[in-house]
Amino acid sequence: MAFSYQNYTGDNTTDTFAIPFTFTAQSEISVTVDGVAETGLTFPSAASVQLTSAPAIGTLVQVRRTTDLTARSVDFASGSVLTEEDLDNSNIQTFHAAQEAVDKSNDGITLGADDKWDAQSKIIKNVGTPTASTDGATKAYVDNVAGSASAAAASASAAATSATNAATSATNAATSETNAATSASTATTQATNAATSATNAATSATTAATEATNSTNSSTASANSATASANSATAAASSATDAQGSEDEAEEWATKTNGIVASTGYSSKAWATGGTGVTSQSGAGAAQEWATKASNSTVDGTELSSKAYAVGDMNRGSAGAHSAKDWATYVSGLNTVDGTHKSARAYAIDAANAVADFNQVYYGTYANDTDAETAHTNAGNTVAAGDLYFSTSTNAVRYYDGTSWTDIAAVNTSNFATAGFSIAMSIAL
Repeated sequence: MAFSYQNYTGDNTTDTFAIPFTFTAQSEISVTVDGVAETGLTFPSAASVQLTSAPAIGTLVQVRRTTDLTARSVDFASGSVLTEEDLDNSNIQTFHAAQEAVDKSNDGITLGADDKWDAQSKIIKNVGTPTASTDGATKAYVDNVAGSASAAAASASAAATSATNAATSATNAATSETNAATSASTATTQATNAATSATNAATSATTAATEATNSTNSSTASANSATASANSATAAASSATDAQGSEDEAEEWATKTNGIVASTGYSSKAWATGGTGVTSQSGAGAAQEWATKASNSTVDGTELSSKAYAVGDMNRGSAGAHSAKDWATYVSGLNTVDGTHKSARAYAIDAANAVADFNQVYYGTYANDTDAETAHTNAGNTVAAGDLYFSTSTNAVRYYDGTSWTDIAAVNTSNFATAGFSIAMSIAL
């Protein structure tokens, strides 16, 4: 874990990055994007830094602290008051400088436990041209040596061919001398020795040719490996391009609101909250419109939203569709919901008023007229003609005729003519 810097990966959206370590001045903070220093930094908070624009996708964004060591933060003087703040400031400068030194040491090429230098899988740049056999080599130097080896192999192969041809000529000459000087043993011996020397030279040339061929094969294999690596890199780049294209299309399917995606349909966001081709369109409409559009305008040219049908005020007083809220609670004088019927609340109020009106006429059950009138007037009412109450004394309903109370008696119909008799008398008459 680093003490004095933090790495981030650019996403083409984020332009503000957290500063997870302490610092004493904003001038100590620097930001690089792929190694290039950023300018125009601002600090929206005490623990964050903002760039002028969001770094591109995949770039390395590094936020680093560099302590000013050109002077000590505190210069102590003899006889001065030694304060906690001065001690802290002096120690903070030293502490921060030590952290930065540790980070630089950890990020450098270090000697591992196996006594080998470890570059931590990083590319080493700005390497000089080697002079000794044990020096590190640059890529350009290795490529040059490989080219020289190929040229040397070609020269060796040509030399081997020439040597072979010379050996063949020498062998032919030796054979001719042997046939011509059969009687001259000394000449024959010399010719034989010359042939043997030529054969040895041919063998040496053949060996050199074989070694040159092997060197050429190695160079060819290296070239093939380089070609294969280049092909792999090209394929990787193509795959990355395809992946980026898929990512972009996926993002459009998720968030695009200004038209169709991939010439086939609309994004999730467009169907959810609205967008070109979805909002207020016939046969369409966003989920948010279907849920919350509360005006009397339709969502798709035909139907209103759920909210409109629930709490809207469409078509009040006339036929047509009306909201559930109007049918439940709309009350405005004698107005109806649809021109014919009132709301449930209005009917309930009418029923309550009817009960109240009846209670003004029928007093209830009392023992006598005085008790009934007293209870009625104590309730703030006036005794009027046509009022009723049930008397427990007479066991009958009594009514007030404007002057006095009288029992409402049942009529005795026992002496009335029957229906048949009445009909017969009517016929007779």
